[in-house]
Amino acid sequence: MTSVTRPGIDIFDQVDELLDPPYHLILLNDDEHTYQYVIHMLGAVFGYGPEKAFAIACMVDSQGQAVVMTGSHDEVRRKQDQVHAFGADPFLEICQGSMSAVIEPAC
Repeated sequence: MTSVTRPGIDIFDQVDELLDPPYHLILLNDDEHTYQYVIHMLGAVFGYGPEKAFAIACMVDSQGQAVVMTGSHDEVRRKQDQVHAFGADPFLEICQGSMSAVIEPAC
């Protein structure tokens, strides 16, 4: 935060917030992860309850993707790293690794 002082007036600019627009983290569908895995991963990474996680899993399955969070680029990137590091689905033998998630500007 920067401040500009003029006689009798202090003006505070929150430049950082204006320069960092929001971003979406979008979970992508694939055929290598079960609903159980997706619900568990969303709970572990994002703290979502079973109902919300199930609703997101349904959207990913039916529409091919779903926004799982919106935030600053740094926040979204940290969560993307957690999704990518979550590991393979233990409920499905053909699973080779974690789900994929992409970052896109929210605007």
